Amino acid sequence: MGSLSPQDLALLSSDERARSAAVSDRAITSVLLIANPASRLGRRRLPRACAALQRANVRCDVAVTEHPGHASEIALARAADYDAVFTLGGDGTAMEVAGALAGTMRPLGVLAGGTGNLLARALGIPFDPRRAVPTLLGGDELHIDLGRILGAGPVRHFAVAAGVGIDAAMVAETPSWLKRRLGVLAYTITATRAALRAVLSQEFFHVRLTVDGEVFESAAAAVMIANFGAVLNDRITFGPGIRFDDGVLDACLYSPRSLRDATRIMWRLLRRNFSSDEAMLYRSGRHFRIETQPPRLAQADGELLGMTPLEIEVAPRAARLLVPRQPRREPSRPGRRRP
Repeated sequence: MGSLSPQDLALLSSDERARSAAVSDRAITSVLLIANPASRLGRRRLPRACAALQRANVRCDVAVTEHPGHASEIALARAADYDAVFTLGGDGTAMEVAGALAGTMRPLGVLAGGTGNLLARALGIPFDPRRAVPTLLGGDELHIDLGRILGAGPVRHFAVAAGVGIDAAMVAETPSWLKRRLGVLAYTITATRAALRAVLSQEFFHVRLTVDGEVFESAAAAVMIANFGAVLNDRITFGPGIRFDDGVLDACLYSPRSLRDATRIMWRLLRRNFSSDEAMLYRSGRHFRIETQPPRLAQADGELLGMTPLEIEVAPRAARLLVPRQPRREPSRPGRRRP
């Protein structure tokens, strides 16, 4: 129990799957399962998740969210009474709970119940809860960095990436009916359309990107602050050497001026070719600010945030996640910087 099939291992980025993880020395006998009823898949998978936990002799109490932010409230109020907290919903639900548990000793198990399921995909967690539950209970605990979004409202966190431009347009413009019919492919279609529109219609924006006090200004089609290096079942890699446990985040700025530039960028992301390119800029750091002219919509892990400016800082190793059993390697050294 807890080992992954070759198909599951293929879901992990080649850079990510070799991370060191600690095998839990504490048996999990009780779980608070926080479920989002707005997720159609989540509603369908909830009975399976409960049954899988019961088969593992784990007491499972279910709490259903009723409004945005409720998952965080539930976790803050009740997590201390359980050995672990599981979420069943989309990335937004998982991130609410991850933020609430940040800095605590309670591990989080993520069960896929949304459309994108970026975090579950990145960690190689099976989508079917009948497989995911025993895999997580018999797996490892992984400490990862989180991105913390700063502002006047409640603090929000992300695990995979936040961004402005094509990725935010993809999140905003993908209709619910298409997501229900095509799943994650719906995002791919919308992102392709948004990228073509940006390049062919010259719908670029001016960005002022500040990384640990260093300022970069450029016309851009997309700028991302990434914690995980790859998404969509490892099909797209944002940039070189991006790791989720090194104490920094990575700014990725894409500035195509023509269809040829855009095609080259996409080819490089698909082929993981990150040699010097004037249309691609990468910087790692701990504190980021994105300002755009005109203001642009921003997203984090598939959840819309509102308009720029966007300010982000890293929360080093803030999340403690239950993950499938990991190959043993030396952990990364914190505080990596890349010029």
